Amino acid sequence: MAEQDPQGLAAARPLLTDLYQVTMALGYWRAGRAQDPAEFELFFRRCPFGGAFTLAAGLRDCVRFLRTFHLCDADVQFLASALPPDTDPAFFEHLQALDCSGVTVPLLQVSGPLLVVQLLETPLLCLVSYASLIATNAARLRLIAGPEKKLLEMGLRRAQGPDGGLTASTYSYLGGFDASSNVLAGQLRGVPVAGTLAHSFITSFSGTEVPADPMLAPAVGQGPRVNLVTCVEVWLKRVCAHLRLVVQEPHPGERAAFVAYALAFPRAFQGLLDSYSVRRSGLPNFLAVALALGELGYQAVGVRLDSGDLLQQAQELRGLFRTTAAQFKVPWLESVPIAVSNNIDEEELARLAQEGSEVNIIGIGTSVVTCPRQPSLGCVYKLVSVGGQPRMKLTEDPEKQTLPGSKAAFRLLGSDGSLLLDVLQLAEEPPPQAGQELRVWPRGAQESCTVRPARVQPLLRLCFQQGQLCEPLPSLAESRAFAQLSLSQLSPAHRRLEQPALYQVALSEKLQALVHRLSAATSL
Repeated sequence: MAEQDPQGLAAARPLLTDLYQVTMALGYWRAGRAQDPAEFELFFRRCPFGGAFTLAAGLRDCVRFLRTFHLCDADVQFLASALPPDTDPAFFEHLQALDCSGVTVPLLQVSGPLLVVQLLETPLLCLVSYASLIATNAARLRLIAGPEKKLLEMGLRRAQGPDGGLTASTYSYLGGFDASSNVLAGQLRGVPVAGTLAHSFITSFSGTEVPADPMLAPAVGQGPRVNLVTCVEVWLKRVCAHLRLVVQEPHPGERAAFVAYALAFPRAFQGLLDSYSVRRSGLPNFLAVALALGELGYQAVGVRLDSGDLLQQAQELRGLFRTTAAQFKVPWLESVPIAVSNNIDEEELARLAQEGSEVNIIGIGTSVVTCPRQPSLGCVYKLVSVGGQPRMKLTEDPEKQTLPGSKAAFRLLGSDGSLLLDVLQLAEEPPPQAGQELRVWPRGAQESCTVRPARVQPLLRLCFQQGQLCEPLPSLAESRAFAQLSLSQLSPAHRRLEQPALYQVALSEKLQALVHRLSAATSL
């Protein structure tokens, strides 16, 4: 039950849907078609952000929703108030008896009783679309940053509500970020969490505060405890002399805040340097506290910049860390990590990730959780068969036509492991075989072509049937590793973020013939 499963608390509820799903359900029920076997497919028509790839995400949320799908008394009572008052009460009895034990989900084809799988449209779209958009956006940012920079998602306060914030934190991690500031994502989803302090903490100190206990024991051993405040004041004089600053220049409140934080986190001390002046206050105060901690065997874990020219400031800081490390013979200070944040988008990220940059950690909020380049993936959920008979939507817009029938999907690879194309075929067809020539119809092409794959990967896996998982789902960390491996298998031309080569998808000859036959029959 969701109440007993902390992750279940994050699942969608049955009424997270559009009203027309319920009105159609009533129509199916009145027509005696509620139990007709049907199959829908969830897909998108174009990769987001002008790219050539999309990370499909949200399967775990979909399965969690399906396993707990049940309309409670309050749900049914509300639907009764929303539908016409003369609606047959037997329909509501039918709704209250529904579950997803008859639903099968290979990602992401959904088959089962027509009424039930129709009701699943909106919640499944909601669960998959945003998750996939966020994961893809995060993957783009990871590709720009490269493998060495650490990326932190910090967008909870900018997200579209609590659910959006949790989804963004979860799937930005899947897409390649290293951690999130979102504590709930850590509790419910196992996302690594990270965070230190904000400017409010620093500016809350005036410098007149006296720590309740300024004494700190050495990091190792049984040596005597040392008054950290006194030690920091001694180091401040030495640091200011080295930096050619007057000892009164560094802000005393900022220093008091650093000392308070160091006393609370001596093994994880980080300085936020730009509350007042980086060069004249933040840096000397940080160095005084870091070097005082260093005498006791602790090492500061980093500094953060949140304003100004982040790249240039990081360069200057690294140079000062090196000269200070040499001056005071503390080699670890040379490599103190430098973190940056401040409305970082793709363009600024590329600048911070360029060769020679001294930035180590990059915090991104708004640009990852709101996806400003494209706020929606545009997933759709379309009927492809009823009662074993294929169904096809034609419409006046060729781009919105659907592919009929129950299908299988395969990825064809070359002898060097490169991806050749993906092929869609009818489920009844035998799967492609490695080493055998296959004739296919590339989407958008006027003629067929042949391909001889060295390896064939099936892309659809049955994950949910008769109300139960068919196999354990991978953990979020395992899904993250798989996503990064999959991205690495794309060619550089397909991973290119601007004007990428389009990845080829083709239809089997039999599926192409079915499309042609149904199109011709409908036009008569």
